[in-house]
Amino acid sequence: MNRTSTPVVAPASGAWEELVTAALLGTERRIPPGGAPGRDAPVALLDAAAAETVRRRAGLRAARAAGRPEPAAEDPRPALPPAAARRLALLLADRPGTGGGGRRGTAPDLMELLPQWLAAANARGFAAPPQALPALLDAARGRTDLRPAALAFAGPRAVWLARLNPDWRFALRATPGGGAALPPPEDTEKTRSLWEEGLFAERVALLSAIRAREPAAARELLMTTWPTERAEDRLMFLDSLRAGLGPLDEPFLEQALADRSRNVRATAAELLSALPGSALAARMAVRAAACVAVDHTGDAPMITVEAPHECDASMERDGVVAKAPAGRGERSWWFGQLVEATPLGTWPARLGGRTPGQIVALPVTDDWQSELHAAWCRAAVRQRDPEWARALLGTPSAPEAGGPGAVSLAERARLLGTLSAAERAEWVAGFIAAHGLSEAFQLLGVCAVPWSAPLGQAVVDALNIARDAGSYPWSFSGVMGLAERCLDPSEGSRLDALLAIPDETEDTSPGAGGYWAEAFQRLVTTLRLREVMAKELDAA
Repeated sequence: MNRTSTPVVAPASGAWEELVTAALLGTERRIPPGGAPGRDAPVALLDAAAAETVRRRAGLRAARAAGRPEPAAEDPRPALPPAAARRLALLLADRPGTGGGGRRGTAPDLMELLPQWLAAANARGFAAPPQALPALLDAARGRTDLRPAALAFAGPRAVWLARLNPDWRFALRATPGGGAALPPPEDTEKTRSLWEEGLFAERVALLSAIRAREPAAARELLMTTWPTERAEDRLMFLDSLRAGLGPLDEPFLEQALADRSRNVRATAAELLSALPGSALAARMAVRAAACVAVDHTGDAPMITVEAPHECDASMERDGVVAKAPAGRGERSWWFGQLVEATPLGTWPARLGGRTPGQIVALPVTDDWQSELHAAWCRAAVRQRDPEWARALLGTPSAPEAGGPGAVSLAERARLLGTLSAAERAEWVAGFIAAHGLSEAFQLLGVCAVPWSAPLGQAVVDALNIARDAGSYPWSFSGVMGLAERCLDPSEGSRLDALLAIPDETEDTSPGAGGYWAEAFQRLVTTLRLREVMAKELDAA
């Protein structure tokens, strides 16, 4: 057969068959589809066959390739030190369920250290290694508590990747505006256009950004479209006014008290009650003061309470919810809402010039004390009043593991949140010293990390007492987990004495000493690992 005969161009249809024919006859006699004769024809044939094979396996019709995505925005932050980058890879490689289950052993829980590592890396201003971003986004996808720190660390590339992978779309939802660039402050035309025509997330991001730098401008922008917004959108926009809330917001919030949405009205009333000088706060003060007085007719002064007998229209307009929850009396329900929304500065003048501590110490008639003190607790948290919070918390060694007005651990935790970090730690340390760890978990959660030396000492001492009691450590696993993450790493050297297995007595649960020694070994190992991680992040 003469191999130098004139090549024949393959037809357009039946591409695979044409490729097979070209391969059988040879590229000198048969030009591959879309190819050209010459020395490069065999390579073109193999390339075309590879592409067609992939197409056939995928079951898709061949089409023109899509355009390449725009490059991700540059991340100007410095790269991690090499040792810290390797540590991040190890933390991300650890997954829940990779262990054998059952007893944890002495190995640190790396996934529980990841949030702290991310916080430390963000505080130092490092950028995430590009190769670590997929694993980082996968970890954040499975744990919502990781998302804020993980997305801050991932930077602009997280949004870029999220647009390409549906599994990471949460990054678009969690990033205000889905990563969209907001117009500069001076570009009023683009600001107005984005506010009127943008997606909801973009509008929220725009309003929040303007509110942060110029509260009045954000409020005025919101007012331009307020009547036409959907109820759920009005609620979200109104919530953004919490940042920078001030007296100038009062006229707009007063207007929102007449909104057709009950949730919007309630939020507006809550914001107004956080402004002690507002007209709503004054109206609430008049109502609440009419319900509370001091009775001097007995041997000692007492607070008397006469709860409202009805919830009228004006009360409802000011945010009082008329219908009580199941199991609550209507009058006590209304009374609690009035006191909660009343400026705390009302009470010293109303109750004989007494200080908050003296007021809280007064007995209350007719079993109204818990209701009144609980409402004062909520008011202290809402108004961020540390003096009232101290009075309601009482001393940490008070009987019944609580102060005179704190009706629950959750309420005490919220009151502690109004105090400075040092004062919170001191109070919780005293609480643990007096009452042990059985009720301390929620309170420890509001303390700054790492724990102060007195608080750390109180936790370790309480754990040691629990160990000596001879019970199993499992009931303290939550506190032990917090200690692994929150104790100052420098405390590790103090714990070596707790690593030995104590002698068992008749009152000791079988094997409890070994379990405790294992738990303390894990605590020490974790603290030392945290110390190493901090040094890796600080390495030049």
